[in-house]
Amino acid sequence: MTVFLVIIVLALLAVTGWQISKIFELSKSPDADTSQVANNKDNENQGKLMMGFAVFLYLLMFYCFWTFTNVTLPDAASEHGGKYDNLMLISMLLIMFVQIVTQALLHYFAYKYRGEAGKKALFYADNDKLEFIWTIIPVITLAGLIIYGLFTWTDIMSVNEDEDPLVVELYAQQFSWTARYAGEDNTLGEANVRFIEGTNTLGVDKEDSYAQDDKVVRELHLPVNRPVLFKLRSQDVLHSAYFPHFRAQMNVVPGMITQFGFTPTVTTEEMRNNGDIVDKVERINDIRRENGDDSYEFDYFLLCNKICGQAHYNMQMKVIVESEADYEAWLAEQATFGESMSEE
Repeated sequence: MTVFLVIIVLALLAVTGWQISKIFELSKSPDADTSQVANNKDNENQGKLMMGFAVFLYLLMFYCFWTFTNVTLPDAASEHGGKYDNLMLISMLLIMFVQIVTQALLHYFAYKYRGEAGKKALFYADNDKLEFIWTIIPVITLAGLIIYGLFTWTDIMSVNEDEDPLVVELYAQQFSWTARYAGEDNTLGEANVRFIEGTNTLGVDKEDSYAQDDKVVRELHLPVNRPVLFKLRSQDVLHSAYFPHFRAQMNVVPGMITQFGFTPTVTTEEMRNNGDIVDKVERINDIRRENGDDSYEFDYFLLCNKICGQAHYNMQMKVIVESEADYEAWLAEQATFGESMSEE
């Protein structure tokens, strides 16, 4: 009902604006120029407006960069994160350079070559040299970016099995995450949605010997400076495992297993003491105090970066990066899959 009323109000406002424009037309003096063809004064005004808009656009852009830099992510907390950030920085600098040059020329030419009485536009059929220049430069630039990006992507996605990475399954469902650690054998047991029954919410194969020492948890703990290989499964729809502070993301697709890995390099406690994070937490807590809310403390989170349904915003899991000793102590406290099933 509310949407219907909003539509009616907007329609009435449109009709009102149209009627007001008619009144202005009727109120013009008889000798007023009512021609729809632009004259010199119109062209002059439009040219100046184009230049004014260019100035406004650049001022707004630099203002946004200056004002909102403090809401960006801090330094990456993973081994590959620096390479990812460098690729993003190079891409953005190139895009900004091209944008500044082309937009400046666009608005300047709109002003310089504005219509004037008696001035005739020059018909310029083609120029092979110019066309070659503005074709070959983007080709070389894009080829360089693509090749650099491919090397970066390959380096990020290549998990060296010889380093004995920690194997963790991330299981997505509307609207939560569940993690399954591979246990002492570092090999995940087989799983299939057809095996989901009772407390076996991940569909782990009870008959698989590799599954007996797996550990299913709702909070993700990772040892610092140790490679982690994530195996991703979805129970229902397309999700996306997103670790913003680790610069990692991978789609979670129903019916198949996707994977990626990274090595966390900054513990949760170390990140809490990062200057950018300290400032950000203070700003957030100032707002929360004004609203009467509890104080906020920084934590890493695994998020879903696909709009996977109505409660998509709830799909997050806390991630704790800690020392190897603290991780081992926490893991030892978790019940194995075999123990959980024997209690049924």
